[in-house]
Amino acid sequence: MAWLLLAPALLLFLYFKFIPMALGLWKSFFKVQPFLGDEWVGLDNYRTIMTDDAFAAAVGHSLLLAVGTTGGSLVLGLGLALLIEGPARYLWFVRAAVFLPVVTTMAAVAEVWRIMYHPADTGLLNTILGWIAIDPQPFLASEHSSLWSIMGMNIWRGAPYDMMIFLAGLVGIDRTLYEAAAVDGASTRRRLLHITLPALRPVFWILFTLAAIRGLRVFVEVYVLTNGGPNGSSEVIMTLVYKLGFQRNELGVASAGGVVLFAATLALTLVVQLMRRRQAK
Repeated sequence: MAWLLLAPALLLFLYFKFIPMALGLWKSFFKVQPFLGDEWVGLDNYRTIMTDDAFAAAVGHSLLLAVGTTGGSLVLGLGLALLIEGPARYLWFVRAAVFLPVVTTMAAVAEVWRIMYHPADTGLLNTILGWIAIDPQPFLASEHSSLWSIMGMNIWRGAPYDMMIFLAGLVGIDRTLYEAAAVDGASTRRRLLHITLPALRPVFWILFTLAAIRGLRVFVEVYVLTNGGPNGSSEVIMTLVYKLGFQRNELGVASAGGVVLFAATLALTLVVQLMRRRQAK
């Protein structure tokens, strides 16, 4: 009965996920030529993608975005969780309001932030900066700030998700530990450092893995906000693979790039899990 109930979802996963993944791996060994027949090239597509300067730059941008987004969302998510953790009745509304960015479509969120990032002095964020006597900032229009602007939006959207997981972890902490520490004269900071954070260690590992993978596979926000510009300063692996496949018609090279990204994501997950198990021992 369980397999029967799971069958519709599994069929959808098979058709829309696993079969395209297998085809992508297969196409990565061919020079794809629609209507002319695919030509076997072996590992040439992988050599092309690994020696491409644009791909190397995209990898660097993806890693920077993943590290910054992961760190920022974890810190902000933990801070929000500590602020709104408790049994008070009104907190359910606050939690729901804070969580709204997570359930909002990324394309809609990115479009709103694109408008907010308008570089003129009439833009929303620049207007707010003007209130505190800060000159208008270019945000997405500058090579030096475009990636950081995308990172800021990703932290804003990812932090509420991390907050909810942290809240679930905080519920599982034995309250008698805080009471005993308070009796012994431990300050709030010491209780945070010696009780809360050690108890949340498993949660940190889970969120770190999920956030890092989310950061490496970023696509929609970059595509909507900058499309990799200006001058490739915010190009990431996913947007480059998309352009190679659907704009330059180099589907074989694009497939190889997708396989490389999958391998990097899998390696990251395995490394994090190995580190977690070693620390648990």
